[in-house]
Amino acid sequence: MEKQTYRLVHDLARARAAQAVLAAPDRYIVTISPERRTEEQNRLLWPLLRDVATQIRLHDEYLLTEHEWKDVFTASLDKETKVVPNLDRSGFIILRGKSTSRMNKKDFSSLIELIYAYGSEHLVTWSTDATSIYNDYRRAA
Repeated sequence: MEKQTYRLVHDLARARAAQAVLAAPDRYIVTISPERRTEEQNRLLWPLLRDVATQIRLHDEYLLTEHEWKDVFTASLDKETKVVPNLDRSGFIILRGKSTSRMNKKDFSSLIELIYAYGSEHLVTWSTDATSIYNDYRRAA
């Protein structure tokens, strides 16, 4: 029996998934999980971060890269994120927020909306890339 994936979107899909579980050999594993992030969501992230990175200074002081902004936003969503002193105690380190590659569709949507809200509050002018990909993303949602 090869790997099978069922998207539980209607009764027939659920019935087929249940049949596959009943027919599976001993020691097979069944995993039920939320839908993973979409390609549209993935394509949208970096144009948004680029727009924020080029137009906003954090607390009017710190100029951050796209990757640093990604850490700031993901850490803001992750309630288990830790901040610790660095090795010489001259500053602090955020022990990364949730990995975007492991986010489900709902969590990634929250990340995108957080970036848009923060950017809009700080008067970011969204690039053509960010706007067109966002429109595709909204249509697909």
